[in-house]
Amino acid sequence: MRAIGIVLAGGNNHKMKELSQKRAISAMPIAGSYRSIDFALSNMTNSHIQKVAVFTQYNAKSLNSHLSSSKWWDFGRKQGGLFVFTPSVTAENSNWYRGTADAIYQNLDYLKESHEPYVVIASGDCVYKMDYNKVLEYHIEKKADITVVCKDVPADFGVDRFGTVQLNDDNRIVEFDEKPIVAKSNTISCGIYVIRRRQLIELIEKSAEEDRTDFVRDILIRYKDMKNIYGYKMEDYWRNIATVEDYFSTNMDFLKPDIRKYFFKEYPDIYSKVDDLPPAKYNVGAKIKNSLVSSGSIINGVVEDSVVFKKVFVGNNCYIKNSIILNDVYIGDNCHIENCIVESGDTIKANSYHKGENGIKIVIEKDDRYVI
Repeated sequence: MRAIGIVLAGGNNHKMKELSQKRAISAMPIAGSYRSIDFALSNMTNSHIQKVAVFTQYNAKSLNSHLSSSKWWDFGRKQGGLFVFTPSVTAENSNWYRGTADAIYQNLDYLKESHEPYVVIASGDCVYKMDYNKVLEYHIEKKADITVVCKDVPADFGVDRFGTVQLNDDNRIVEFDEKPIVAKSNTISCGIYVIRRRQLIELIEKSAEEDRTDFVRDILIRYKDMKNIYGYKMEDYWRNIATVEDYFSTNMDFLKPDIRKYFFKEYPDIYSKVDDLPPAKYNVGAKIKNSLVSSGSIINGVVEDSVVFKKVFVGNNCYIKNSIILNDVYIGDNCHIENCIVESGDTIKANSYHKGENGIKIVIEKDDRYVI
């Protein structure tokens, strides 16, 4: 493909509450075996984009570890590769990334040293499949300066949490409101953009000269009347894990047969870093109903309508329902967990009771499971 990729994965989101205290949002576990960023990276490689940069910043240890090798997404041949850029102190600059445009500006050499004519920019906190080639073809056909991938969503989707756009009959964006108090449209931006590389360099450099740091506010919204900015409508599944509720419901979507089939069994595939773990083990007395259970887990109790991630131990006489159990959790005997997200690395003492009464409860227990 005649494009390079940029994945913006450095942001923090306080709406994720305790879940974002130990990891970047783009590193949030999804569907038992994946991370959020896997979907953007898989879309890149499936679209034959061989050179991709990931901009990380907030709580990046887990994310950087996940991205330690490009082989999982088939990058890094003789040409191309996966590049991870974090903020660094230089003679000219000592700032953290102050926004998405500033993140691109601080790594502008990546764009200047590339030769591909186009750039695909994507967010690392969205779950979807997309062939970016189709967006690029649309971009060229429309002779657009920038193409924004958009999606029509229901009125109860909470459109005020996103950037909303209004399109004319030719699909050119005529209005762009970032997180409006009162939304005038139910068409939202999916945080995916296609732009010519040289034009991106020009716009980023001009924004830096004016001390403007945000790609949406200072480029898309500011230039919407001066540049030909078009919207490309996507029809397939797309979710953004911007809140605890979004994260929970996105994982629960994978319990639906049609969603599982779409992501796991239909081409193209979604790729991720693979851990060398044994298959999940179900001991005598274990009962599993409509749940995902990942490798390395040992189940002794009852698990219903839940997503159990890697290396989870569920003790005897436990009842887990409508919950997400993240990686490396030990759950003692006789525990009841319902409507919860259990943080990774937790040890849930025997005879514990956790239930989300008014929404989803985040369970964080740090007791050492090996203490006698």
